[in-house]
Amino acid sequence: MSLLNKRILLIPTAVIVVGISFLAGVSIYLDWWADRPLPVAEDTVFIVAPAMSFTAVADGLVEAGVVNRWLFTMRARQRGLQASVQSGEYRITAGLTPDTLLDRLTLGDVVAHRYLIVEGSTCEAVLGDLAADDRLTFDLTGVAAEDLMDRLGLPAGNAEGWFFPDTYLFRRGDKASGLLLRAKSKMDTVLHELWSARSSRVSFETPYEALILASIIEKETGFQPDRARVAGVFVRRLAKGMRLQSDPTVIYGLGDAFDGNLTRGMLKADGPYNTYRIPGLPPTPIALPGHAAIEAALNPDDGEDLYFVARGDGTSQFSKTLAEHNQAVARYQRR
Repeated sequence: MSLLNKRILLIPTAVIVVGISFLAGVSIYLDWWADRPLPVAEDTVFIVAPAMSFTAVADGLVEAGVVNRWLFTMRARQRGLQASVQSGEYRITAGLTPDTLLDRLTLGDVVAHRYLIVEGSTCEAVLGDLAADDRLTFDLTGVAAEDLMDRLGLPAGNAEGWFFPDTYLFRRGDKASGLLLRAKSKMDTVLHELWSARSSRVSFETPYEALILASIIEKETGFQPDRARVAGVFVRRLAKGMRLQSDPTVIYGLGDAFDGNLTRGMLKADGPYNTYRIPGLPPTPIALPGHAAIEAALNPDDGEDLYFVARGDGTSQFSKTLAEHNQAVARYQRR
């Protein structure tokens, strides 16, 4: 073989060796780079839209000053993750490495938001709040409490009272209906557990009756030591055939007509929620009661009080007789 032919054979071999060395060098460098902190000075929120391509994701990260496009793309290709990025909202924190970022994007480790359903709020208020929360997809436009259960695919009936007040985690873009279904499920669980452990002093025929009373207790007092005592007053009044005479039920029935001033005329007006006029419980809860209020309704205080009035400091003054109650009203409400 001539010297020329030997040189021709050596050229491809040299190219292959150089290529292998280059790829090995790139791999070693990528390993080093992928374990180094990204140039992120403060937390950055990055949103991956549904069906967003990896190229678009990389472009967005470059625009945000987070990664080098070539290195990030090569690392994703090296790990076989280019087709695995999930949509959602991600938090890119200081000290995050490229590999950790890739893991976060491909595992769907998205930002967990919190939504609080406040004890004593109404379905109408919660629906308004959910509609105004741009982190959620509001899919209940035009739905009122009377129609909400049916819209959620639940047994028909008024939805008031049926959503447990608590903090719920969700991802950006989640549906408001899904969050409410979780709150309904939790209320079912809590109500069932407390109903099973109820006191023999209560004579409710259904857990729903207890839910109604719990909602009234929730609106009457936020002072925990008074809740069971307030429940005791109402349970005894029901047993004696006395009207509950609860201002919050009247206010609920008035709806938007209530301007903050509860008048004698309002207390005398007929209506399904005016417990000064109707016997027994109102037809539905008047708010979303929390665990403590439900527990109080099912475990009322065993005393003799039949009346109570707010002292103005968050606590209540309890009385056994109407004469004592009138004195308490004069002292705390008319002074």
